[in-house]
Amino acid sequence: MAIHLPKILSSKQMVRRILSSPETNKVPKGHFAVYVGETQKKRFVVPISFLKHPSFQSLLNQAEEEFGFNHPMGGVTIPCSEEVFIRLTCNC
Repeated sequence: MAIHLPKILSSKQMVRRILSSPETNKVPKGHFAVYVGETQKKRFVVPISFLKHPSFQSLLNQAEEEFGFNHPMGGVTIPCSEEVFIRLTCNC
């Protein structure tokens, strides 16, 4: 159930890039913000190319079922732990 991404960046580089995004409303072109976590939500900025991957689409379907389309934090809230999200997005 892993997302297979092109090997442009190593997994560690990708995680650093995602985690180092500033906590502002600014999102780079071609990316979008998601909030992940069970109790405390952490903001991640991910490329829109993730939208085409079946595993990520499954997470979005879960988010729709749990939260509907009301995301008060300004980004999509993903109902999973940070570890699962990082593993999924880094193809680990």
